[in-house]
Amino acid sequence: MADPKGFLTTPKQLAERRPVAERVRDWNEVYVERSLLPIISKQAGRCMDCGIPFCHNGCPLGNLIPEWNDLAFRDDWKGASERLHATNNFPEFTGRLCPAPCESACVLGINQDAVTIKNVEVTIIDKAWDNGSVTPQIPDRLSGKTVAVIGSGPSGLAAAQQLTRAGHTVVVYERADRIGGLLRYGIPEFKMEKRHVNRRVEQMRAEGTRFRTGVEVGVDITGRQLRERFDAVVVAAGATTARDLNAPGRELKGIYQAMEYLPLANKVQEGDYVDSPISAAGKHVVVIGGGDTGADCVGTAHRQGAASVTQLEIMPQPSEDRPTGQPWPTMPMVYKVTSAHEEGGERVYSVNTTHFTGDEDGNVQQLHLVEVVFSEGRFEPVPGTERAIPAQLVTLAMGFTGTDVKNGLVEQLGVDLDARGNVARDGRFATNVDGVFVAGDAGRGQSLIVWAIAEGRSAAKAVDSYLSGRASTLPAPIRPTDRPLTV
Repeated sequence: MADPKGFLTTPKQLAERRPVAERVRDWNEVYVERSLLPIISKQAGRCMDCGIPFCHNGCPLGNLIPEWNDLAFRDDWKGASERLHATNNFPEFTGRLCPAPCESACVLGINQDAVTIKNVEVTIIDKAWDNGSVTPQIPDRLSGKTVAVIGSGPSGLAAAQQLTRAGHTVVVYERADRIGGLLRYGIPEFKMEKRHVNRRVEQMRAEGTRFRTGVEVGVDITGRQLRERFDAVVVAAGATTARDLNAPGRELKGIYQAMEYLPLANKVQEGDYVDSPISAAGKHVVVIGGGDTGADCVGTAHRQGAASVTQLEIMPQPSEDRPTGQPWPTMPMVYKVTSAHEEGGERVYSVNTTHFTGDEDGNVQQLHLVEVVFSEGRFEPVPGTERAIPAQLVTLAMGFTGTDVKNGLVEQLGVDLDARGNVARDGRFATNVDGVFVAGDAGRGQSLIVWAIAEGRSAAKAVDSYLSGRASTLPAPIRPTDRPLTV
């Protein structure tokens, strides 16, 4: 145990964010650089090293949180990095992007503020990179077996890295022009600078993983060709079919899916554009959807110079405290203020969009909404609450419904889909087609980054066993049937 009295004597302290007026003028990460280092050891010392550490179960990766908290408290950063990497290929991603179900499951959180696990995690890995502790792990020998991984998001990258380190020759196919999937083009730069993705990709290249960008499996190369060329195929293509809004006026110009809007802003940061082809500059922006993707749209609109930003959510506003029906150690639905919300804008709850109206040129100008209440399993409009708000740019951030089937990938591979539109798999992450496996959102449905990495690692173990014909020595944190600690 790091500090036997730490949880009693040390108050919770979070990383410091840069002033709003400063950070909305650039695209750098919102946190003050190195703001954690002076406080992180004491914060790690708040960990109680519980006899049954529920944080392990809260995190699907099974991160050894009390162990690296203890090492961080003792300033053994190299040891902390080794324990962190024992269960997580990319802690710099999860430490920045994960909503931290581990903290919701922290035993200290029963009657005090939970340990700041994410802050400790990201500090450990940032120091490891700075100190040169993160190096390529090149396999001692090659197996002679080949694996194709479809998709370069966190699940695909985790599966590819594990299989490469096991000695297999792995090729990752990505239809975008750069590696990273939603890490590259779905996550704004102010949440995670893409240099973190770039250096992991370079590490994987040094280990032997091969990358093919600008190749859409199902179009540029068929699923059948992959099966003929490779000994195994891992589908990690994500759940990229966005939920649409069936409302009159949806066809008006200026209404986009979030994943049409956000990638272009990231391409500006990559140097592909001077200005985004879809910009919020000087416009009244409405974001439909109250989740993290919606918040990303809010923060992006602020940085592009929107005249106003309004975020709509059909559900009621959550409470600030844990609801009684979502007890510890589950991850509760509570009201949270992200960095994007700190920067301005209005959040409106319990409303539903009825229709859009535009100008004579077909550009959206107004969004019409009505307040709703949930009754007998459906949302009912409240009479007399109809109103219109200005809307010259509308982004739809209402989640995803399943795997993209339009490009022919599913049909060409011959894999089955489940009732939710995801690629069906068994307890070994295997599909109905021999040698074809699935990991991440493609099989699980829309979920968290920690689940994506955990599934990639677990699918890699199953593929390694399939290729070697014996039990794999790769770690596997989860099974496909595992579910998060939610109610």
